Amino acid sequence: MTGPTAEGEGHDRRALHERIAADLRDDIMSGNLAPGAKLPSTTQLKARFDASNATIQKALGLLKGERLVVGRAGAAVTVREHRQRTVRPAASLNPAGPGEPYRWLTEAHRGETPARSELLEVAEAVPPGDVAEALGLPDGGTALLRRQILLIDGEPAELVLCFYPPDLAKGTALAGRRRIMGGSPTLLAELGHPPALSVDRVSARIPTQEQYEALKLPGHLPVLRTLRTVHSADGRPVEATVMIKAGHLYELRYEFTPS
Repeated sequence: MTGPTAEGEGHDRRALHERIAADLRDDIMSGNLAPGAKLPSTTQLKARFDASNATIQKALGLLKGERLVVGRAGAAVTVREHRQRTVRPAASLNPAGPGEPYRWLTEAHRGETPARSELLEVAEAVPPGDVAEALGLPDGGTALLRRQILLIDGEPAELVLCFYPPDLAKGTALAGRRRIMGGSPTLLAELGHPPALSVDRVSARIPTQEQYEALKLPGHLPVLRTLRTVHSADGRPVEATVMIKAGHLYELRYEFTPS
């Protein structure tokens, strides 16, 4: 038997409270419900979605767990002030000046929100296949891995895995178990490999176990995965970084000038 049916292809099989949460989430992320705004009352939501009070409360519970809204007993549910952050990937590419913090932290601090990075691991590792390809490594080849978590206002914001060709990283601060003042763009420039070209590949994925736990993610929402390959002026790939963000809390902003 072919052809669409009520329960066939294209039918939303999610539970009603999940569908309601999805529509409200879209209202929040698209700006229809601004930061600090009150959500419609339970009575209004029941009428809009033809749902029971219990179903509405389950939907709101999902949004609270996702850190998109806040609510207390006896008070209206409101959109969180920092419900979504805009990240400008190009802002972190330039080397930081002497004594300046890593550009990512400077960008995150634009809204006067405390930001910091925490170095989790420095080790030789076999990178994922797309990273190995980006760095031009042989099958089974290793790279130097620097794994860190970036936090905004004390909350995990981004899991970052930076990979470097072993011959480039050996004997440098990249191999040290300390944070690099000014970030890797500054150090690469000092090593004679100033970043000249950066290529980003962005995809939405279901988080791995490591990503889920590191970012303290809720439910089954996707993450944004960016694979950034940095090339020096001679075309050599000198860094490949995997950056993982919660898809419902961050958006990427790219700016282009027509040529």
